Amino acid sequence: MAVIVQYIVVRNGEQKMTFTSKKEADAYDKLLDISDQMYTFLESSKLEMSADQLEELSFYLAKNREAAVGLLRGGKAQKAQKAPAAVATASARKVSKSTKAKKTAAAVAASAASQA
Repeated sequence: MAVIVQYIVVRNGEQKMTFTSKKEADAYDKLLDISDQMYTFLESSKLEMSADQLEELSFYLAKNREAAVGLLRGGKAQKAQKAPAAVATASARKVSKSTKAKKTAAAVAASAASQA
C-alpha cells in the first residue's frame, strides 16, 4: 500500500484545494488570506457590487498583487498573470470530494484486507 501525503487548504470548514507539497499549500493559503483582506477592504468602500463580484475581484487582485502594487506605486501596467504557479499546479491536483471518499474507502478496505 502506498502512502500519499496531501496538504489540504480548508477555509470555514470547506475544502478549497489539495496539494502534494507544503510550499504550494502555504502559497495558496496566503493567496486566500490576501483575497479575504482585499474583500473586506473593497466591501468597506461605497462601490455597488454583488458579493460574488467582490469575491471575484478580490481573488483577481490577490493573484495579480505584484502588478497591482506596481501600479499603485506609479509604475507601468503589466499584463495580468493567468494564475500563479502554485494555483496552476493545484488546479491539476484538485481532488473532488467524491473521488476522495472513494479513495478513502478503498484504502480502508485494502488496510482491512492486509490485516486479515
